[in-house]
Amino acid sequence: MQAAPRIFVILATVLVAFLLGGCASGRPEDGISALLPADAILLGEQHDAPEHQQAHARVVRQVSGRGLLAALVVEMADAGRTTAGLSPQADEAAVRQALQWNDQAWPWAAYGPAVMAAVQAGVPVLGGNLPRARFAAVMQDETLDAALAPPALFAQREAIRVGHCGLLPATQLAPMARIQIARDQSMARALQAAARTGQVVVMLAGSGHVDRQLGVPQHLPPGFTARAVRLQAGGSAAASPAFDTVWTTPALPARDHCAALRQRLGG
Repeated sequence: MQAAPRIFVILATVLVAFLLGGCASGRPEDGISALLPADAILLGEQHDAPEHQQAHARVVRQVSGRGLLAALVVEMADAGRTTAGLSPQADEAAVRQALQWNDQAWPWAAYGPAVMAAVQAGVPVLGGNLPRARFAAVMQDETLDAALAPPALFAQREAIRVGHCGLLPATQLAPMARIQIARDQSMARALQAAARTGQVVVMLAGSGHVDRQLGVPQHLPPGFTARAVRLQAGGSAAASPAFDTVWTTPALPARDHCAALRQRLGG
């Protein structure tokens, strides 16, 4: 769902391009400093871009190195899962068990370095995602439609339609949007629970979840300061009301996502 173009993105003046570790100077601490102070830093990735997961680990190390990291919240584990009971010396097997990590969906080789950086810093890692067992009920919950203003709800449904290459039946757009909204609400709750005065929670998620106009920021209370960062593979970093800043990484090889989706859906 995160690959879809943002509906509300408005191109304006070009920002200073950010490299993997932060700003164009190559100093990751400069990129982090520009986002602080904040209650949370939301890193919105493109899931198939390895450079984005590498950037995750660098950000976690930078924030924890300053003594500012309150917690790491990840889309890649379900709400209720936590490493809070583990020691900083816990091994990867124990961490994966605590988070009930699904390696098929989220390759540990990609996300493990960021998770372990937090654990080894003595910082809890919290699952933020809505458990799949709740999807069926959420799809039927029409009250979720009121969680976004009508233009944003339309944009969320349109993003899902485009992200699925127009292959979903129209009747599925509203239920799928409810899942996305419920997932955003779940991550927002995790952020609020993990927040600590004078520190910052870092969240790792797909860029659609980080979108200020459609995603997690829509479900945070007034006064909760969240900085939304889009990690973008290729292209130039352009100003957008959907994100506080954009960090660009090298473009990925061209890939026909729609062809792969058609194959998965049986043509």
